[in-house]
Amino acid sequence: MSLYGTMRTGVSGMNAQANRLSTVADNIANANTTGYKKASTQFSSLILPTTGGAYNSGGVTTDVRYSISSQGTFTYTTSATDLAINGKGFFIVQGSDGMQYMTRAGAFTKTDEGALRNSAGFTLMGYEYSSTDDPTIVVNGFDGLTEINLSSGSLNATASTAGALDVNLPSNEAVGYTKPTSLVAYDSQGNTRLIEFTYTKTADNVWTVQASYNGTPYGPSTTMTFNAAGKLTPSALSVTLPVQNINGATLGPLTIDMSGSTQLGSPFDVSNGKINGNAASKVTGYEISDDGIVYLKYDNSELVPKYRIAMASVQSPDNLKPLPGNVYSQSADSGVVVMGYAGSSGYGTIISGALEDSNVDIAEELTSMIESQRNYTANSKVFQTGSELMEVLVNLKR
Repeated sequence: MSLYGTMRTGVSGMNAQANRLSTVADNIANANTTGYKKASTQFSSLILPTTGGAYNSGGVTTDVRYSISSQGTFTYTTSATDLAINGKGFFIVQGSDGMQYMTRAGAFTKTDEGALRNSAGFTLMGYEYSSTDDPTIVVNGFDGLTEINLSSGSLNATASTAGALDVNLPSNEAVGYTKPTSLVAYDSQGNTRLIEFTYTKTADNVWTVQASYNGTPYGPSTTMTFNAAGKLTPSALSVTLPVQNINGATLGPLTIDMSGSTQLGSPFDVSNGKINGNAASKVTGYEISDDGIVYLKYDNSELVPKYRIAMASVQSPDNLKPLPGNVYSQSADSGVVVMGYAGSSGYGTIISGALEDSNVDIAEELTSMIESQRNYTANSKVFQTGSELMEVLVNLKR
């Protein structure tokens, strides 16, 4: 056995324990870092061949592993832009270098420009929302992503296109009896427009309804016919109002469903009067659903979907390459990046108003620290003993 080999083995053991202490130090330092995934040191023996009956001491090598696939607990907050993933997947964020990365750190806040940026300075990415089709995603890459911006809809106005107006017309009134009522509609610029509907009894069980705007007839007169039971015949009735140009804006076309109207021995009454659309309103807040749809909330309480948060995954998350800022990039061993949406295709759901805690167990880390300290001391004793024996050999010459 070589005394030099013994000393080298002791140094190998000290280096291995120093590596373990380094991962412990990182874990303890990041115990309160949102979305942090702990590192651990794995040991493997290094065996040297025995020659001439003499044992050659080897050593130990280390390999750092990350528990990226292990989910942490959740801390709930009052901010809708604090996001956590319950299950598999990663947020896609963009760094100041223009590159995209993956992260579980969802402590996003709104910047002056409206972007969502986490505490490490990475911007949340996604796709523009479509009510008809899901955005086309590039399955194995980040192409097509756009910055999620909460200021992209500072004002919103939706023109009215349809509504309903159900009334009861008094059957005991004489022919010639008239009664008006009205609905508020919205033009293409969000201005309110009052549309008046005048009902006139023309015969037994027969009425006409005429819409008007600003005292001028709006669309044709429509006949309403009722049976002996006071029900419409036919049972479906809609009034279609054409497009009007008003001060540079357009109103209509409008389809008003009147199928719920009746003619009974009771006074005139409106049982249902509504119309879609909304006036111009400002963004007052935002909501994010569990499937990652970002809604802008306007001061008229309307929620308008604007973006859908993108998510990514790989075949072996624990083999991703960790980078500064608590982000990850694809490595040769992690597999390719696969894109998707929250709540589908094996991806987890998004929790708004929550943050994922680190998966570090302080008690476990302190135990590992004590073990490493003792093992480092023991390895240093091996080195010290080898050094002392070497000194004995040197002194044999005297």
